[in-house]
Amino acid sequence: MTKDERLRRQEERQRELFGFDCRMRERGVIAGVDEVGRGPLAGPVVAACVVLPEDFCVLGIDDSKRVSEKRREALYKEIIDGADAYGIGCRDNRVIDEINILEATKQAMADAIREADRMLRERTGRSIDLVLIDAVHLEQLDIPQESIIKGDATSLSIAAASIVAKVTRDREMIAYDDIYSGYGFAKNKGYGTRAHYDGIRAQGITPIHRRSFLKNLEQEEN
Repeated sequence: MTKDERLRRQEERQRELFGFDCRMRERGVIAGVDEVGRGPLAGPVVAACVVLPEDFCVLGIDDSKRVSEKRREALYKEIIDGADAYGIGCRDNRVIDEINILEATKQAMADAIREADRMLRERTGRSIDLVLIDAVHLEQLDIPQESIIKGDATSLSIAAASIVAKVTRDREMIAYDDIYSGYGFAKNKGYGTRAHYDGIRAQGITPIHRRSFLKNLEQEEN
């Protein structure tokens, strides 16, 4: 693919995602919410909430899984710098083990929304009118919400939130790699790769592992 072809594809993708958000803005100020880290064996689940200005235009934003690590880092800065407001929520492995991953995810999302709404009110005097969430419904949220299947591939705001959440969590897992070497956290980000399982079998479970995700492995060892 040539540079011009890549640019045209990014422009077309931007129009698709932006167009969806424009339709949602008929209901007021919108915020996109997404999470990362529901599947790994170690580390936290991280959620982000992003409120983009109506004229926001940064090419390359998409579902974080479709964007390279290097490009995500660059887009993260552009999103944070250009957003009207943003918030980040996190629940660690201990909370995940205690209440389960879905409930931990919901708590992280709720924190991210509250933080973004607070920042938006401080900066603009306005509040979030509609929350767009990737495939999750928050029962206790007192702001109108829309749960959108594959939202990170549908909405620009949710896609931006997916990138912010992904970069935030990846940076944390890279830092953990310095503390707990031998598990490959810098590369696998806590997901269950062969190197990760080999590290667990050789060195045991770390304080950041989700024991509720490792019951079968613990049974094998016993």
